[in-house]
Amino acid sequence: MARSTTSPKATATAVPQRLLAEATRLFAERGYDRTSVQEIVEAAGVTKGALYHYFGSKDDLLHEIYGRVLRLQMERLESIAGKEAAPVAERLVEAAADVVVTSIDNLDDTKIFFRSMHQLSPEKQKAVRADRRRYHEKFRALVEEGQREGVFRPEVRPDLVVDFFFGAVHHLGTWYRKGGPLSAGQVAADFADMLLHSVRQP
Repeated sequence: MARSTTSPKATATAVPQRLLAEATRLFAERGYDRTSVQEIVEAAGVTKGALYHYFGSKDDLLHEIYGRVLRLQMERLESIAGKEAAPVAERLVEAAADVVVTSIDNLDDTKIFFRSMHQLSPEKQKAVRADRRRYHEKFRALVEEGQREGVFRPEVRPDLVVDFFFGAVHHLGTWYRKGGPLSAGQVAADFADMLLHSVRQP
């Protein structure tokens, strides 16, 4: 009899990934509140015990769906912002384009979250807001750096720049369609260009 080449460790890793993938699909199709734990575990081919072992509750799944995207975006922003040899305008454009592409690449995740965030526990809502605030502060710091260097207009308010830009990014889920006339890269380039033109010295 042939032995399975899948190690127990790999199998254990695959379980939370399957749960997240099926939860994301079902939440996107039916809505968070209309999807039961039983439907998630049946779709993932695991038991309720497995779900509760890895996530504890259904809202832990919702929290992680968005949390994994935000962690990815924060990691990439820190890498971009840390390229101190690169001009600040170049880093701002790269950071702006990156958050658009990663949002579109994970569009179901972000759509689900913004539609269902209010159903998280107050503690999880507070934690998510804190994580998003840290990301926005890191992004805002690039605008402030450009102002100190005289590259960006001093009269623009960095907080409003961030709110304006991310308002557009968070709105992507309402109109962007994969396979449509615009690629993620095209939207990212246009968004980044509009942001740069709004803050750059004439």
